[in-house]
Amino acid sequence: MAVVPVTPAPFVLKNVSLLIGPTDTGFEFSKSVDSVTFTPKSSTVTWTGLGNNTFTDVTTATWECGLSYAQDWDTANSLSHYLHDHEGEQVLCTFKPKSAGTPTVTATLVITPGAIGGTVNQVATASVTLGVTGKPVVA
Repeated sequence: MAVVPVTPAPFVLKNVSLLIGPTDTGFEFSKSVDSVTFTPKSSTVTWTGLGNNTFTDVTTATWECGLSYAQDWDTANSLSHYLHDHEGEQVLCTFKPKSAGTPTVTATLVITPGAIGGTVNQVATASVTLGVTGKPVVA
């Protein structure tokens, strides 16, 4: 088998697009967030037999989407209001990490509300972890 060299092409998150809701009626929240992370969770399962034999495998990954954002309770359609008003709903999310040259990630999110409030004399920020139904699609 031939070794195939791989030259990475790291990217910096900028000119991000984050659309939550249907593509024709959703909300673009890229100006509200400073972090979007899709994270798989899986665990290793090991079984050991009495004959000094072992079996190891991994569980099927479940996914989460972490958002960090500036709270905004004055704007009617803000991310803060959206998360609060749509708790428990499953909605489409389209995330493009960079305006050009990177794939688009689509997923169905299960909405959880975020925190309200923060520290005096600072921008009120919050982080929330949303469930993902199935596996995000990278295309």
